[in-house]
Amino acid sequence: MIRMRLAAYLHTQIAVVPLLAALAVLSVLYGGGQARAAEAYGMSAIVLFPVFAWQVKILLDVEPDVQRHIAITALGSRHRELVNGLLAGAATTCVTVLLGMVLPWAVGGVSADEGLALAEGLWVHLIAVPPAVALGAMASRAISRTAGAGAMVLATGAVLAIVLGLRGFPAPWLAPPLMSAARYVNTDGSLPQALGITAWALAWTAAVLFGYSRLRRARP
Repeated sequence: MIRMRLAAYLHTQIAVVPLLAALAVLSVLYGGGQARAAEAYGMSAIVLFPVFAWQVKILLDVEPDVQRHIAITALGSRHRELVNGLLAGAATTCVTVLLGMVLPWAVGGVSADEGLALAEGLWVHLIAVPPAVALGAMASRAISRTAGAGAMVLATGAVLAIVLGLRGFPAPWLAPPLMSAARYVNTDGSLPQALGITAWALAWTAAVLFGYSRLRRARP
């Protein structure tokens, strides 16, 4: 079922659009000069967050309502169909994560490697994926119903993830830890800090996906 959904996603021409948007934005971002690898990866993860969510939304929107009901019947439960769709959505981000890791080096936008920069860069990109999957699911047609409403959810969620994550905001837990993760890789953070940010991202994702599952049950 995951392969079928990914095949439908890849056969949709619109699926190329977010990838091209990511390529264009990252090329402009790093084309102006070199930055530290950790700083570059932190910014790349923030920029790619809405792209990840957009890709998930496209995958979930490709499937007609009737086909979604058939998938529920084939898998035996609504819960399994929901998890199956989310896993397929997460898989769409793999190429974009790779793009975010490689492109800064390809265009000469980063300076020489600095210790754990590559490992931290992969971590900060992967931290953005689960919240992006949750946001993309909430913006999908099964929840938002219309293209305009879905675009509004996607754009608002991406903006709030940055604004609410700014230093000094009184309730940073309302947003996924994109800004905190980017700040972490730019400083000499500790392992407990990294584990805390990872737990924060997963908890935020779980809370949003809980709402998504409830809404999916209410809107067959």
